[in-house]
Amino acid sequence: MLLGTWNLENLYRPGGPFGPDDDRAYDAKLAALAAVVTELDPTVLGVQEVGEPEALHDLVGMLDDDWQVALSEHADNRGIRVGFLSRLPLTVVADTAAFPEKLRPVQADDSGATAAEAGRGFLAVEVRAAEGPPLRVAVCHLKSKLLSYPDGRFQPRDEGERARYGAYALYRRTAEAAALRALADELLEGDGRDRDVAVLGDLNDEAQAATTQILLGPPGSELGTPGYDDPDKGDATRLWNVAPLIPPAQRYSRVNSGRHELIDHVLLSHRLVHRAAAAGTGLPAEGPPRLPSIGPDPEERRGVAGSDHAPVWVRLG
Repeated sequence: MLLGTWNLENLYRPGGPFGPDDDRAYDAKLAALAAVVTELDPTVLGVQEVGEPEALHDLVGMLDDDWQVALSEHADNRGIRVGFLSRLPLTVVADTAAFPEKLRPVQADDSGATAAEAGRGFLAVEVRAAEGPPLRVAVCHLKSKLLSYPDGRFQPRDEGERARYGAYALYRRTAEAAALRALADELLEGDGRDRDVAVLGDLNDEAQAATTQILLGPPGSELGTPGYDDPDKGDATRLWNVAPLIPPAQRYSRVNSGRHELIDHVLLSHRLVHRAAAAGTGLPAEGPPRLPSIGPDPEERRGVAGSDHAPVWVRLG
């Protein structure tokens, strides 16, 4: 089984404010995405930046075989949302944007407006194979580090504004990480030693970032540490990031202003991580991903074929 996550980058049909300008550019984007999915050959793939459900179905129509599709009903103000493609039957078990009960709304801009829920929903599904326990998987797309400012600007008026809006983005991403961890707790039910649970998606920060670390649960026993093979009481609720299994030369999923970053992640429960045979980014046979370098203005890539992210995947034995 290959389990993966991929940000499809602005998957919209043509003619709208965010999609390609024409059918030719749209067809080129779909063809590029379909070629990667076909070569990657995932069993379950979490996807992000689905701008229109119809566009995802257009993509599925270019793939071989039958695919199950699930999409979150919680989209952001541009309509983008998360979802799943699966070769196996799936059932939606959660679709939520709610912050944990005790977490208060966080400041979102200079006006004092607050965010009381995640900008994009968290979707969890249960997948059943012919044998073995069910697999529960949650997909997410946390708040981006790419900043936007009032009046549609992507550049700040001054460094004070940049710092404030960077803080607002961090507040939101942190709250969203806490909400996602709460969903993970529900899926694990305190029994990660015997349950197959995965949390994956575009976390918009790297493995050692505080927001990413929130998702792991109890510290200790990380991959590559002496305690990994030693059972302890944290195993029941802990999640393991498969990033250390990715070959160092491939350990990135986006290139931001020339900097290679691993911001898309797959986290596994105790039972599941011990089935991990290999992990990587991009296509397994191609080595380091060949990605464009993006800048602070996402509008620059409107209508470009493919995606500015590489898939991140883990192969389970």
